[in-house]
Amino acid sequence: MLDIPVFHDDQHGTAIVVLAALTNALKIVKKNPSDLKIVMSGAGAAGTAVAKLLFEAGMKNITAYDTDGAIYKDRPNSELTSEWMLANTNTANGVTGTISAGLVGADVFIGVSAPNILVEADIAAMAKDAIVFALANPDPEIDPVLAARHAKVVATGRSDYPNQINNVLAFPGIFRGLLDAASAKITTETLLAASHAIASCVSPEQLNASYIVPSVFDPNVAKVSG
Repeated sequence: MLDIPVFHDDQHGTAIVVLAALTNALKIVKKNPSDLKIVMSGAGAAGTAVAKLLFEAGMKNITAYDTDGAIYKDRPNSELTSEWMLANTNTANGVTGTISAGLVGADVFIGVSAPNILVEADIAAMAKDAIVFALANPDPEIDPVLAARHAKVVATGRSDYPNQINNVLAFPGIFRGLLDAASAKITTETLLAASHAIASCVSPEQLNASYIVPSVFDPNVAKVSG
């Protein structure tokens, strides 16, 4: 409705950095985006934005869970659940069980929800070379040390563990770009381009399981004006 770009950090910022991190994590585990089985915990503003951007990036097999369990089309008593999530996630199998059951054979877990909702056995049941992004703060969905016993790549939202997925990686760089381009709006293409740019800040020589996103202090992340 406005004639200026509008950016919601908890939504767009989270989605951009999650996709950037996942893009690089997939290079490590050598899996294709279209083949992924993704399980998400959290379907609020951030979770919905993340799912939408992953979907646009070709990752269509997403099953999301909220406090009422798995989200699926025509689920009763879901008036507060995003219509997009109801229509576009969990479309292949119509999963209705627990998140523990849903994680069996999953390639990726993304948590934007609540602390300590998973146990070590849940991660052990995931596919080989699994990716775990447990982003709840200050306490993640599972202890990253436990997750790392079974997952190939583990990330959190915290600065005291490797692979901090932090929204600050998306700004002020994205605003610098919008200003330079004299853009009047933020599009899906803008979000995808920002994610690609952040991912590319990690060189092939730097990329490893403990370094999939650049440091927030990396001068390549955002152009600094003199």
